[in-house]
Amino acid sequence: MRKDEFPAVDSISKSGPTTDNEKALMTNPNVIPNLIDISTPMRTDAFVRTDEEKMEIIEGHFREIMDTLGLDLTDDSLQDTPRRVAKMFVKEIFSGLNPKAKPNISLFENKYRYKQMLVEKDIKLHSFCEHHFLPIYGKAHIAYMANGNVIGLSKLNRIVEYYAKRPQVQERLTIQIAEELKSVLGTEDVAVYIEAYHMCVQSRGVQHEASVTSTSDYSGKFLNENVRQEFLQTIWSK
Repeated sequence: MRKDEFPAVDSISKSGPTTDNEKALMTNPNVIPNLIDISTPMRTDAFVRTDEEKMEIIEGHFREIMDTLGLDLTDDSLQDTPRRVAKMFVKEIFSGLNPKAKPNISLFENKYRYKQMLVEKDIKLHSFCEHHFLPIYGKAHIAYMANGNVIGLSKLNRIVEYYAKRPQVQERLTIQIAEELKSVLGTEDVAVYIEAYHMCVQSRGVQHEASVTSTSDYSGKFLNENVRQEFLQTIWSK
């Protein structure tokens, strides 16, 4: 989650604290560092170039990499690879870096006064390790307790997809999803659990194919042991 997704931080920096929430941000030394810690590291000029300009630059650099490796770029199987990779980076696997790709969220009144947890499990997860740019793949499981409104179910998947489509570390990804859900839903009662395989562990280095990484983030009512166990039993049940 980037700094520009926290308008309170921007308003404080421009005009000083004005609301109770902003004053709390200023008086609690742990709050603002936490917001910054979960942001994806981005330069301030990250979106000055157009997508086409970025693809052209990436294509040139990737062509150099392939040439350095000794590949014959006149081969009909390889000659268009630099352009394909550039397009894939900008338009597909790292499209979540662009705030314009952030999903529009639909909320609906909780007319049925449903007060129990809602769980969306086995959400497909595809991301890339920011250390080696190798795939991370697995599942995300989400739960929340409604605070007046409920979210369209597919939007939960889209939130996961948005934050996954960028170079990531799994810990940050987990927190970014949780913070976005809390912001959108207006409730602290949110749980996120991710289990994923990392190709940087499977295909290089130790090459342990069976290793799975699990991360979680619990807040609000999910800090209660019984509530948390109900969530975990739900996502682990077949």
